[in-house]
Amino acid sequence: MKKILVVEDEIAISMVLKAYLQREGMEVVQVFDGLKAIPTFQETNPDLVLLDVMLPGKEGWDILKEIREKDMCPVIMLTALNDVDYRLSGFKSGADDYISKPFVAEEVMARVHAVLRRSSTPVVEEKHVHQFGSLSIDNKAYAVHLKGEEISLTPRDLSLLIFFAKHPNHIFTREQLLDQVWGIDYDGSDRAVDLAIKRIRKALDAWPSSEGEIKTLRGLGYQLSVYEN
Repeated sequence: MKKILVVEDEIAISMVLKAYLQREGMEVVQVFDGLKAIPTFQETNPDLVLLDVMLPGKEGWDILKEIREKDMCPVIMLTALNDVDYRLSGFKSGADDYISKPFVAEEVMARVHAVLRRSSTPVVEEKHVHQFGSLSIDNKAYAVHLKGEEISLTPRDLSLLIFFAKHPNHIFTREQLLDQVWGIDYDGSDRAVDLAIKRIRKALDAWPSSEGEIKTLRGLGYQLSVYEN
């Protein structure tokens, strides 16, 4: 039985999450105060944490930082703050996923299951910095540098580029990219992939074509083609 620590000061939201998690056969530990989060985490040793950002006593960012100093337990951030900078801050701090309020409980459950699957799968040690000529993609620091200068991308575009970096010279359909990057719960247009690719290409405009490029293969999909590592 998976143990989930829910750190959420809004009692109604916490109780809804508890009900859905228990329905999925999970054990739930609830904390309503930021100051109690770390002591409870240490006592219960959960398999996953649902962590609100705005908490009394201590912010979720600080709690996440303390968890990451000693543990790689999966953490999904919950917040009403929908600004890109907050999302990026969460990912850079080590969050495994990020859900904005208001949310549908079924969406949270789908993300919980997805994160638990990833965390329970044996991981082969891999390099976290991918170097393609003058382009450097760090999937641990969640950062991209081109010719030594950091490139600014939205969290979603960063995730897409990092996914490509992990699978250079592989071809992916829109559907595969939506599933791998946007997630199984995404119900928007598949044109989101095209728009993200367009933004990434614009951001990497100075990347020499002799080193690599993101190709569109008609009828097949997209590919990060690299010629120099």
